Amino acid sequence: MNHDGNASEPRTGGRTARTGVWFVGARGSVATTAVAGCAAVTAQLRPPTGMVTETAPFDGTGLPPLSSLVFGGHDTAHCPLPKRAEHLTDGGVLPHGLGPAVRAELQAADEEIRLGGPLPGDTRSDEELIADFAADLTSFRVRNALARVVVVNVSSTEPLPAPDAVRLPPSSLYAAAAVRAGCPYVNFTPSTGLRTPALTDAAAAGALPHAGRDGKTGQTLLRAVLAPMFVQRALEVRAWSGTNLLGGGDGAALADPGAAAAKNAGKERVLAETLGHTPQGEVHIDDVPVLGDWKTAWDHIAFEGFLGSRMILQTIWQGCDSALAAPLVLDLARLVARAHEAGLSGPLTELGFYFKDPDGGPSGLSEQFTALLSFADRLRESR
Repeated sequence: MNHDGNASEPRTGGRTARTGVWFVGARGSVATTAVAGCAAVTAQLRPPTGMVTETAPFDGTGLPPLSSLVFGGHDTAHCPLPKRAEHLTDGGVLPHGLGPAVRAELQAADEEIRLGGPLPGDTRSDEELIADFAADLTSFRVRNALARVVVVNVSSTEPLPAPDAVRLPPSSLYAAAAVRAGCPYVNFTPSTGLRTPALTDAAAAGALPHAGRDGKTGQTLLRAVLAPMFVQRALEVRAWSGTNLLGGGDGAALADPGAAAAKNAGKERVLAETLGHTPQGEVHIDDVPVLGDWKTAWDHIAFEGFLGSRMILQTIWQGCDSALAAPLVLDLARLVARAHEAGLSGPLTELGFYFKDPDGGPSGLSEQFTALLSFADRLRESR
């Protein structure tokens, strides 16, 4: 899409309508990179590399332009976004000079961040927390005269709740607040979020679109490409093992076995659904703090060919998690906002292209991309 204004931009009263993007985990690496990246692309300081919504198939779909996005969010951390951007620059995530160039945009977003929870010693009930979070969302929308606000969860992975848990996990508190405030919702993490019967029903009753779960940025992206290849070539996969080395906040969070189990569930789902069985092997996640925001993912695939010949494929993926995730987050915020404007509601299965554990649809990346392009056509036709 063009950034200088065109007929595809939504307008209100002769002015381009503004869309809010509310990050849960707003001072984390992914959110900071997304805010800085949006400002850089808008100012034409950097190209929109990695943003599928900026490619030709999405022309004329009426997505909110990047220049119309207003950022805010919840977080329990206190490091301001301009300082966080400095840390990401030191770690090689953001290019040198970008932080100062978009400091005003980072500062504006930081001023819209509110304290999340529950905090240690927090005596508020679930209902009180949901009400407070929903009030923050409503205030953000009114204060900035926004057409709508999309809530995007990019916080650290939390363990799956115990079956007998009496309180909602934090991710579900934020999801419930989004529903109460009438906000579309995206869960870019493996955390529970909206996936409880009561919250899913509430989102449906509120006619809200939602998408999730767990953004597909590296190792699982490769799995979604390679697994269909083995099926299509009638090659039997005997075992598929993997190792992830990563640092930063995600690495520390995934050192918790419960959080790691939630993360690995999506990785395993791709293989089981595509291959028709779960091959031997596991994924191991190792926290290596010195790696910071960078990660290495190694896969070892044992497969059998003609006449029982046994063969091996190994892959190594080395990438910057935040730089991989940020363009996808911006894509999803725009797509879900446009879906809400078009009156769509419920799980947006056509956005499975972006997730390890989507709300339905095919598991192979090619089929998922076809569904995404069909979704673009659907948005275009709804204008």
